[in-house]
Amino acid sequence: MSAHDTPPAVELHVHVEGTLEPELILDLADRGGVALPYADLDDLRSRYAFTDLGHFLELYYANMAVLRTAEDFAAMTAAYLARAAAGGVRHVELFVDPQAHLARGVALEAVLEGVSGALAAAPAGLTTGLIPCFLRDRPAAEALEVLDALVRAGVPLLGIGLDSAEVGHPPADFAEVYARARAEGLRLVAHAGEEGPAAYVTDALDVLGVERIDHGIRSLDDPDLVRRLAREAVPLTVCPLSNVRLRTVDTLAEHPLARMLDAGLAVSVHSDDPAYFGGYVDDNHRAVADALHLSRAQVRTLAGNAVEAAFVDDARRAELRAAVAAWADGG
Repeated sequence: MSAHDTPPAVELHVHVEGTLEPELILDLADRGGVALPYADLDDLRSRYAFTDLGHFLELYYANMAVLRTAEDFAAMTAAYLARAAAGGVRHVELFVDPQAHLARGVALEAVLEGVSGALAAAPAGLTTGLIPCFLRDRPAAEALEVLDALVRAGVPLLGIGLDSAEVGHPPADFAEVYARARAEGLRLVAHAGEEGPAAYVTDALDVLGVERIDHGIRSLDDPDLVRRLAREAVPLTVCPLSNVRLRTVDTLAEHPLARMLDAGLAVSVHSDDPAYFGGYVDDNHRAVADALHLSRAQVRTLAGNAVEAAFVDDARRAELRAAVAAWADGG
């Protein structure tokens, strides 16, 4: 796949905090007078060789220190949207982690005002939605309080998600949170089966009632679950470059994406935390197509699966389908 020949993309698995590029981190720190423990840009970049999810999260949360005002959140979000549009993204459902900022003393209003304001001013042709995620390694009672605050804030929300350190934090812990979100009419997604077991995927479906699984690569450990996911066409938002950088998969050539396609799973490709993992969604499509020798038809399937998994109305879905079809036909 050539440098520019990637399909029109629907990005369903990207954390806005994970789009914070090193240059912007240092710029925001300078503007806000935030002291960081890095000598310079090279020193910061040298810390991006992660050993696992926990190691990554340490740096990820540390760098959030530069996000203090609504303007900071808006700058980060706008930078991501510009890069996404340049990479062919037509629709994005953006994750944000409110608890990570509330724990630092940043007001929820600053987070929501900055991110939602930038989303409202997205580049032409790029539609957006906002999905706050709850940190699974923090108490579910706290998540309930934050959910209530999110609903009261009056900012347009598409749904809720569940993220952060997975092992030892099963989805079932958040059953009440998801029940309340469902009652509010919010769409439901959750990270499961990244480092955690296949059983977490099952619980996310059966206990939380999610409509999409973020990651889900460990589903392959359970043949019965694989058959169920195929039968029910459960969307799985897979992040190949993330999986390699966090050592859940050794190399892209060994990534299970092709096997997941062969099993009839509704997999699609996304970027997760692109500033940390070496690529945005177009980079992910290009890298995985090259490493796994995917055909144009297979790449079209991946792009089409993302369209079908998006929380959009029928008219917008038809537009997105048409864009992917035109690309596949060489248009």
